[in-house]
Order: sequence, then C-alpha cells, then structure tokens
Amino acid sequence: MRFKRMLVFTLVAALAFAVVGCGSGGTTDTGGTTTPKGPVTVGSKIDTEGGVLGQVMIAMLEEHGFTVVDKTKTGTTEVVRKALLAGEIDMYAEYTGTALTQFFTGTEIDPAVSKDAQTSYEMVKDLDSTQNDVVWLQRAPANNTWAIAIPQALSDAENIKTLEDWAAYINKGGAVKLVASQEFVDRKEDGVPAIEAAYGFKMKADQLIILSGGDTAQTEAAAAQGTNGANAAMAYGTDGNLSALGLVVLRDPKSIWPVYEPAPTVRGEVMTKYPEIASILDPVFSGLTLQALQELNGKVAVDGADPKTVARDYLKSKGFIK
Repeated sequence: MRFKRMLVFTLVAALAFAVVGCGSGGTTDTGGTTTPKGPVTVGSKIDTEGGVLGQVMIAMLEEHGFTVVDKTKTGTTEVVRKALLAGEIDMYAEYTGTALTQFFTGTEIDPAVSKDAQTSYEMVKDLDSTQNDVVWLQRAPANNTWAIAIPQALSDAENIKTLEDWAAYINKGGAVKLVASQEFVDRKEDGVPAIEAAYGFKMKADQLIILSGGDTAQTEAAAAQGTNGANAAMAYGTDGNLSALGLVVLRDPKSIWPVYEPAPTVRGEVMTKYPEIASILDPVFSGLTLQALQELNGKVAVDGADPKTVARDYLKSKGFIK
C-alpha cells in the first residue's frame, strides 16, 4: 500500500513539472531545463503605421514565448535607425525605398532599382546584411509610398489630379500650404526637393507648415480642416483615413518615388540567437496587403483605436494568435 502511494505521488509530481514546463514561455533543452526567450526590444517609427506594425511584431513574438520590451513610437527614421544600429532596440519595420535612398550613401545605386519592388528588396537585404549586420525579413506587398493629398473640393475646383497639375497651380500663384514633417521637407532624394525638381516649381517658406513628427494622421487632418490655411498634406499610400477626411492623392506621372514596402529589420546578433523569428513574422508580413494596411491604419487614425488592440484583433482574425 505504501509503495502504491509513493508511485501515485511520483506520477503527480512528474505531471505537475510537465505542466509548469509547458507554460513557461521558453524553450526546453535535452537536459529538461527551460531557457527563456528574450528579452527582445521592438521599436517603431513614430507614425500610425509604424505603431501598428510594431504591435504586430510584439504580439507574434509574445505568442511564441518571447519576452518583449515595447519601445514602439521610437521616433523618426533617423532616430529609430540609430537605435537599431546602436543595439538600443532589436528590431523595427523599415521601408525598402527609405533604405535605398537614406542608408547606403557611399554605395552607387541605379535609381531605376528603387522603382522595382523585388529588386529593391533584394538589394537592401544584401547591403544591410553586409554593411551593418542587419537582417531584412519578409516584406509586405504594400507600397507605402509618400504622396501629396489635397481636399477633394480643391481638386475639383482647380482640376488638380496629378503632381503636374499641382505644380502648374502653384506656379500661377494659386494659394497653397503644405503640412509635412521636417524629414519630408528636407530629404532631397524623395522629399519636397525631389518633387520640386521633377515638376518644376519651388515652394516658399510661408507655403510650408512643418510638424515635428511624421504622423500623417496629423498632416492629413490639418489639410482637411484647413488648419492655418493648410490645403495639402504629406500622406502615405497605405493611409486609411484619406477618403474619410475628403482628401485625394495626387498621381505621380513621373514616378519620382521609390517603392516603399515595409519589412522587419532585425539585428544580426538577435537573428543568430533566435532564427525562429523569421518563421514567426514572415507569414504575417506576406499577408499585409495594401488593403489590409489601409484598414488597420484607418482603425487607428479614424476610429481612434489603440494600435495594440488593432494589431491583436487582426492577428486573431487570421488565426496567427489565440
């Protein structure tokens, strides 16, 4: 009888240990010990989509047992990129077009490369790995290119449908005030200077309203509401609040902007330690189409939903998390 009691106790103890091990959120090696995964620090750009993509990565990593430090809304491109290279964050979502125009200034790159989605992705993936030990994971098939958006009423009244039309309107003395980030105003390769050079116009200082951040929800709202005379906004192709605000994106017949597809960029050291991150995030990003990102961004920018909630609801609906 005593032997039977000891056997039952041993079995119960073994089962309890197994349950604890399964719920520990780590990996178990052959010796039976659990190794925690992480912490992994996730950052993001300061705009709406940056926050959403950051929360998507956080939710997926946590679902697979990682301890994650949330540092989303890290800052502008320059700030978040420096944080990655300095090891202050371990990953964030970057755009192919931004990388080609901003990160490899000492490398000669054919401008035509940036207009092709696959070619530009392969180039930034190779260059960043070689030069900076940064790994690019699967890109999303959604071109979040920069754009100029104006109120529908202005577009209809002045017949402004393209950037070429807008340039002609500016050159004939039409009233214009563009709301944009400092980054967009300054970047020669793909910001305001690039538009001016391609379409033959020059904006004056009093025609610009510069916001400190890069949140297009703010620039678009200002243009839609006419804040301080604003009637044009820096926008992104995947923004979800354009139609709700009564804004239209001006077509770019000269194709001055590169393809901007987002992908997780991860420090090489982290990928070496946790190679499974690729298999965790790749399936999610491959399904983030233009329509999907517009809907997610719209829930945050228009409906006021929390990016964390939006990201988790989306992942649940697709069966990625429970």
